[in-house]
Amino acid sequence: MFGRLIAALIAACVLVSVGVAEGYAPNMVLVKFRSGSVGAGLLHVGALGAVPIQRVPALGVEVFLIPSNVPVEQAVRQYSGLPSVEYAEPNYIYERMVVPNDQHYGVQWALPKISAPSAWDITTGSTTVKVAVLDTGYDTTHPDLYPQVVSSKDFTILDGSPDTVQDGHGHGTHVAGTVAALTNNSIGVAAIGWNTKLMIGKVLGNNGSGYLSEIANGITWAADNGAKVINMSLGGSSGSTTLQNAVNYAWNKGVVLVAAAGNAGNTRQTYPAAYTNCIAVAATTSNDSRASFSTYGSWVDCAAPGVDIASTYKGSAYAYMSGTSMAAPHVAGLAGLVWATSHGTSNTNVRSRIETTGDPVSSGFRNSPTRRINALKAVQ
Repeated sequence: MFGRLIAALIAACVLVSVGVAEGYAPNMVLVKFRSGSVGAGLLHVGALGAVPIQRVPALGVEVFLIPSNVPVEQAVRQYSGLPSVEYAEPNYIYERMVVPNDQHYGVQWALPKISAPSAWDITTGSTTVKVAVLDTGYDTTHPDLYPQVVSSKDFTILDGSPDTVQDGHGHGTHVAGTVAALTNNSIGVAAIGWNTKLMIGKVLGNNGSGYLSEIANGITWAADNGAKVINMSLGGSSGSTTLQNAVNYAWNKGVVLVAAAGNAGNTRQTYPAAYTNCIAVAATTSNDSRASFSTYGSWVDCAAPGVDIASTYKGSAYAYMSGTSMAAPHVAGLAGLVWATSHGTSNTNVRSRIETTGDPVSSGFRNSPTRRINALKAVQ
């Protein structure tokens, strides 16, 4: 009975929440209780008409469905004022970082641009290194991708979709292919990490957006299950304590976190990329200038190719896509390569190799010079 009630409540919330870009669910609140106060806190919040529908266990955060007549801002204030509550915040919605583009200017121009072929003379990666791609899932039957996936999990329970990691959008499949598609197998595309293995966390629905609580669960799952790198080609304009805590949780477990800087073409920070323990990635063109759509600024840590990137796509196909979403997996793939070398002693060292060995590019970055990654220099 209780399970059916929760399912009905979740289904009801989907009708009014999915698709609110750059906003938050109008009927959900995230609550972190103080240590030792969870029981009392649940009673207090429940007395105010809220129903628990999801958890981020590693962070001790509860997701509550609130009455439809209670504004989120009011609920946040109410719950924050309870003595048993450490903090309360909205369940923000984050989106993929992609700029659709059907124009094909070249085939994988990005790999020689970042000196990947020379880097492969040193290492093609290691099967013991796992990169988690937190995105829209992946094409589970793609011949150039599924053999590389060692584990996967669907976290998108709040949108009422079926429990599957199958990618109904295509974005996640494209991102994963850049990191670790099967390479040197006579078909499809090449990836940066030939031998790198993939973990797939579906944290965005088939419409390309998802809730921060589900992204946080994806981050902690990846960190708890052996990921050395986490790629997040997603983001939003609103910061979140829960999301930042999830990033710090993974970083403190030794994970390198990579995130797309955004496609606004300005210097406004996006999250999770702007957090200190994430590598924020801008996008460059084939002539090493900033892509016109790419976010930039002093808070951005590095750049990578992000225009007309060829990679795997849903339906066992291949496609060109552009965006900082396409730039970030180049950095995540390179992080996987660095982990496979003698430089792979810590996440701090791997990150430093990536950020300090790149080639300086300044065109379009104005007063914020950024280094475009160089795979050879990073693994030498």
